[in-house]
Formats: sequence, structure tokens, C-alpha cells
Amino acid sequence: MEIADIRRLVAQRIVDELTLTVAANRFSMPPRQLLDMLAGRKSFGEKVARRMEQAFDPYRTAGWLDHPLDGTSETVTSPIAAEPRAMYSMSDFTIPQYETGGSMGKGIFLADQPGVIKEWRVSERWLHLNVHRITSPSNLAIVTGFGPSMQPLFNPGDPLLVDRGINTIDQDGIYFFRVGDEGFVKQLQRIPSVHGLIIRAKSYNPLYDPFDIVEGMDLEVFARVVKVWKGEDF
Repeated sequence: MEIADIRRLVAQRIVDELTLTVAANRFSMPPRQLLDMLAGRKSFGEKVARRMEQAFDPYRTAGWLDHPLDGTSETVTSPIAAEPRAMYSMSDFTIPQYETGGSMGKGIFLADQPGVIKEWRVSERWLHLNVHRITSPSNLAIVTGFGPSMQPLFNPGDPLLVDRGINTIDQDGIYFFRVGDEGFVKQLQRIPSVHGLIIRAKSYNPLYDPFDIVEGMDLEVFARVVKVWKGEDF
């Protein structure tokens, strides 16, 4: 089997687990380009393979796309589920606060936010073992929880880890977004209708009603929430 065919097998297994859109985001390429590479319509050469590996997981030893992890060329064990094969350094990785002010062009209003978490400093090993299925570590940021609408999932003041590389609602999930000048963190559900696709914003707190985001509304998706930590008082 040619090396390009092995790369296609490994990449296809990742697509099967993550969906095409999420896998393409992780590889930092358009979904159409990844689809063409998997189908053999575009080349899967050395340079592009190394670039994809670096974007997908900068902490893994280069060359993993060339080697099915079970040692054969017919059956591929996904790199997502595999034990880490790279050696980790003791250097820190800084996850910054998501700026909701001037760097975005205009500020947004976050209701009932009790202060902010400025940044986290974590080890590369912690990041690799605890944060999965993201577009890139450099796209991570922290949003400090605000408002009671998502309780009991998280409380105001709790840290939310978000992926800034995801700015479209291609799948259901929890997103950080704005409508007009008001910011929200909500579960967004894609609902097809005779009038087109409806995005329904849902809270975890039953006291808050869902609302629909339809065409023509001033919507901007900042990031998808990938992990939350819920604080409890003792």
C-alpha cells in the first residue's frame, strides 16, 4: 500500500469519529479540500501531511499520519483514542481570557458576570490529556460564566473553555455567541423547517424559555464551548 493511501486511511478514521467539518477544522483546512484528499482527487504529500499533523496535535511526534497505530495497513486504530506517543515538556501553555471588548470591534453585554478569569497557565501534558476534539490549542480561550440561565451545568463565575476556531453552527452543541450587542452561552439546536433552518437557543435552567434565531437576526458565533468546570461551595 502506498504511503498516501495509509494517510487517507488514518485521516478517514478521524473523519468517521469527528465528522468532516470538525476534522477539517482540526486539520486547519476547508472541508472540501479534505474530502478531495480522502477521495484521491488531491495529493496527500509529505508537506501537507506534516502540516495537518501539526495543526491537529502539535504535541504528537511527527509522522503519525503515515503509520496505522495497530501496525498494519488494512485496519486503522484512530489517533484520537490512542495513547500519547510524544514526549511532553514541562513548559507551560497559556490560555487567555476571551476578549469581549475593543479587539472585537465593539463590546458586548454579558449579564451578571461576577468578575473575569484573566488567563490559565497549564502544562502541555494537562492540555493534551484533558482537552479533546478542538481545532487547535492556540484557538482556546476562557470565558467566565455569566447569568443563571445555564445552571446547573455551570454557575456565574465558573470557567468555560471555548474553541475560537469554530464560528459556525454546523452541529448541535453549546456555543458562545451574540445577538445584537448581548452575549449568550446557550445550547444551540439545528431544526429544519419549511421556512429554512431554525437555530433554537436553549437554557439548562427551566425558568428560562428557549428562543429561535432565524435569518435576518444579527447573529455572530464567537466559539464553541468544549469544557466547563462547575464550582461548588463547601
